[in-house]
Amino acid sequence: MVELRLGHTPDADDAFMFYGIASGKVNNPAFEIKHVIEDIETLNKRALNHELDVTAISAHAYAYLRNYVILPCGASFGLNYGPVIISKKRFTISELGHTKIAVPGRMTSAYLISRIALGNYPNVQMPFHTIPTIVKDGEVEAGLVIHEGQITYETFGLLKVLDLGSWWNVLTNGLAVPLGINVASSETMSNFQIQEFENLFRSSILYGLNHFEDALDYAMMYSRGQARAVISKFIGMYVNKLTVDMGTEGLTSIKKMFKLASDKGILKENISSLII
Repeated sequence: MVELRLGHTPDADDAFMFYGIASGKVNNPAFEIKHVIEDIETLNKRALNHELDVTAISAHAYAYLRNYVILPCGASFGLNYGPVIISKKRFTISELGHTKIAVPGRMTSAYLISRIALGNYPNVQMPFHTIPTIVKDGEVEAGLVIHEGQITYETFGLLKVLDLGSWWNVLTNGLAVPLGINVASSETMSNFQIQEFENLFRSSILYGLNHFEDALDYAMMYSRGQARAVISKFIGMYVNKLTVDMGTEGLTSIKKMFKLASDKGILKENISSLII
């Protein structure tokens, strides 16, 4: 039996995807899985140090990794929706480019896409779940929100001033918004082991989708106090057809993000050719 250090977030969509494994409904006796549960920016940094065999990361973070391969399952893509920038007042895109914005991490895909849209805007990094409150309290004028914050910002009395999902959809002629992916270490795992884990992970995702209410019950343990309807909507948004298999469509959108970032000088090199 091989011990796998598996990194994932304490977010409802990850919990939903791993319900099949966590509940023992799907398993592979070849693996002893050690769960490492951290927020996405922490997982990004741990992947930089190659501390994990398999881990969720931001698609953006893949630009800085070596010796990890992208798994075709378990990814989060927005289908004409995605992160949003919120505020108490309206801003034009031009004005946002000169506005200090609270961001959930500088290796998140949301941050990279916002940089493609707005340029090198002033920003401050904050824990993602605190951003709506920080904006509401006037500590910053605007915030970049991910996860459930994309759904619940109005309850804080805030406005959506830029929908990056819709913006990306227009810019790319309908490509999905690349947000989170899962990667496996080609240093610590053989090709056979990576394939076996991929099969296990996909089975867990499909088990959740086929037993939605049971998997939602489990995901509610990671709801951060949100209502069941909010978590159900969030999971429905980000555990979609591309989560089961991103295929050419998902890889194309990731490559497009890196190409745009390279063209604008945000990334020093275009790594699109390294993605297979």
